[in-house]
Amino acid sequence: IVPLLFGLIFLLGIVGNALVLVVLGRLRPGGRPSCSTTNIFILNLSIADFSFLIFCVPFQATIYSLPDWIFGAFFCKWVHYLAMATMLVSIFTLVAMSVDRYIAVVHAKRSACIRSKRNAALGVGIIWLLSLLVAIPVAQHQALISGHQQAPNSSFCWEHWADGSTAKQMYKITILLVGYLLPLVLITCCCAKVDMLYIRSQEKSPSPHTKAEEVLYAQTALLVVAVFLLSWLPHHIITMWAEFGQFPPNNISFTFRIISHCLAYRNSCINPIIYTFLSENFRKACRQAFTCK
Repeated sequence: IVPLLFGLIFLLGIVGNALVLVVLGRLRPGGRPSCSTTNIFILNLSIADFSFLIFCVPFQATIYSLPDWIFGAFFCKWVHYLAMATMLVSIFTLVAMSVDRYIAVVHAKRSACIRSKRNAALGVGIIWLLSLLVAIPVAQHQALISGHQQAPNSSFCWEHWADGSTAKQMYKITILLVGYLLPLVLITCCCAKVDMLYIRSQEKSPSPHTKAEEVLYAQTALLVVAVFLLSWLPHHIITMWAEFGQFPPNNISFTFRIISHCLAYRNSCINPIIYTFLSENFRKACRQAFTCK
């Protein structure tokens, strides 16, 4: 049932992100929506989520369905490295989109200069560079292990750190901070600040149109924070539990681990819905992409 569940999530995520890539790829050159910073970040988010699903879900499904790792040492190392890197790219892009929205609303007068296509592309480049650098320890310490005493004839793709080393614990804490807690704080603060500005503008000049925008953004902001919080929280709980405690090898812990995987993968499936179809610029891009010339 695990491969079937992973396969369903994989299919939904691939189709959703592929649709976003098709829409943005079909935009007519010079069209206003295609040049927006929002669409640049949406494109990067979809590429990251698409890549994360490709590098993570199929291989993780084989880990739960096959007795050993069948893809060799090269894929053992680089699949996990790219999965970590694309996961971080996706998360950092969510932060960038929240900051971009914050600048557009709170600093509207200066946003035209700050939110340029050049700056958005530069931000995307920095996101990829930072993510690839942060994920390097995964490539260094992921290895193909053979001759385990409980399965001497099998090979496993496991993390291999020096015994008693604090480096692994420090790295796990770093990922928790830069890949979850800090992004969560930044996304929440940006959403809250924009929400407060909408409320103040409604108090100064109440109108049905402004009220509708305020409600829509408040709902979207709450959804953004809730999805990110719930999608990655179980994953980090298990990581910290296994690293600093004793994660019990039983059916309950196995089920909890599967749920954590599904929630993390689901985040890459939901992102196209939240950050694309709720975006006015992206809806314009859809109309532009599928309008007959």
